Amino acid sequence: MRYLIGSLTDTTVIQLTGGALHLIAEACSVARTLAPAMLVVEDVDLIAEDRGMHPGHHPMLFQLLNEMDGLAEDSDVVFVLTTNRADLLEPALAARPGRVDQAVELTLPDVDARRRLFDLYRGELDVDVSRLDSVLQRTEGVTASFLKELMRRAALLAAARDDVADGPLSVSAADLDAALEELLDTRNAMTRALLGAGDNATPTERVGLG
Repeated sequence: MRYLIGSLTDTTVIQLTGGALHLIAEACSVARTLAPAMLVVEDVDLIAEDRGMHPGHHPMLFQLLNEMDGLAEDSDVVFVLTTNRADLLEPALAARPGRVDQAVELTLPDVDARRRLFDLYRGELDVDVSRLDSVLQRTEGVTASFLKELMRRAALLAAARDDVADGPLSVSAADLDAALEELLDTRNAMTRALLGAGDNATPTERVGLG
């Protein structure tokens, strides 16, 4: 979503999340007024859960469906609905043509994608990548957020070393290994869960980490 928002520089972007999800009607009104617009509904399952699971009134779900159906054909407004639980969504979201035209699954990054993410988050930072292949293999099943946090922690470890001079910060292979060990430590289970580390990301044998 950050990539899309950053790319659509000539488009009004309205993002609803958390406590603002009930403002569907107001957000759609603004989107129509300021078109071209993209309306992002984060974690749409919170308001568009399958009605069969919880019988009763679902005012926000019906509001969302009405707004998606009520756009004129010439309205330059697009809806983007995000969820981590597509299995919970109300089938009516896709039952009528024009509501959901395309569904895209964003899977966890494979090793090549993790390498590109590492380069992205490293930026201009000087990093010793001599043991990067090992790091990438050990981060199987993690999200981009995990890799971003890994780089942040490695940079902090590098900055805290006593041998750091006044010159540019340089992250060693040992800093990178130590940051990964810290994130994969059993005491950081909650952090790993929040950052999306998979079950396959496990601490290495504690040998050869010079």
